[in-house]
Amino acid sequence: MNLIEYPDTDLMMMDVADALAGALKSALLTHERVTFAVPGGSTPGPVFDILSAVHLDWDRVTILPSDERWVPPEHARANARLIRERLLKDAASAATFQPLYVAETEVDAALGPLAETVAPLLPLDVLMLGMGMDMHTASLFPGADGLADALGHDAPPVVATRPASQPEARVSLSGPVLQGALNTHVVMTGTGKRDVLQKASKLQPIEAPIQIVLTNATLHWAP
Repeated sequence: MNLIEYPDTDLMMMDVADALAGALKSALLTHERVTFAVPGGSTPGPVFDILSAVHLDWDRVTILPSDERWVPPEHARANARLIRERLLKDAASAATFQPLYVAETEVDAALGPLAETVAPLLPLDVLMLGMGMDMHTASLFPGADGLADALGHDAPPVVATRPASQPEARVSLSGPVLQGALNTHVVMTGTGKRDVLQKASKLQPIEAPIQIVLTNATLHWAP
C-alpha cells in the first residue's frame, strides 16, 4: 500500500492534480486516446479546478464518472454536474465526457447500453477515487444487494447498486474495471479516514470494497 501523507489538504490537492496530469501525459505518449475516470462528492472539486487549467491534449481524453446517482445530469446530486462545472472547463473543456446516465430510462434497463459504451474505453488509463467512512468506493457499498456480483471477476463493466444508506439508485464501474485501471489515485481527508484505511487493509473486499484497489493505488491522505 503506497500511502503519501500531507500536512494539509491544499498541498495534497496540488500534488494530486500534478500526479494525475503526469499520468495523463504519460498515457497520451503511448495511446491515441486515453480514458480518465473520476469520482463525485465534495473532495475532488479542488483537484478538478487545478487540473482543468493544465495544458495537455485534452481532445484525446475521455472523462467518465466512476459512478453516478440515478438522477438527471442537472440535478444537484449528480456527479456529472460536478464534473462539468469543476473539471470540464478552461483547457479541459476540449475533453470528451461520457456520462453514466440514460435519460428517461430505469437504471436496470440502462445497464446494457452503458456497458456497450464503456467497454471500448477500457482499461481505464487513469483513475481517481475517494473512500467513504464505511469503506465504500465509487458506488460499491458494503452490504448493498448485489455487491458480491459487482466485485466478481466476471462482473460487467457497469453495475447497478441500491445502497440502503442512500436516497437513490446508482450505477458504478464494477470491481474488475476499477481493479484493472493502469494508474490509480485514492484521495482522502480527515483523521477518521486514516483509521478507516488501516482497518480496510485487513478486510476482504466484500466487507471493505476500497480494498480492491489498495495494492496498486497511490493513496493520498491529509488531516
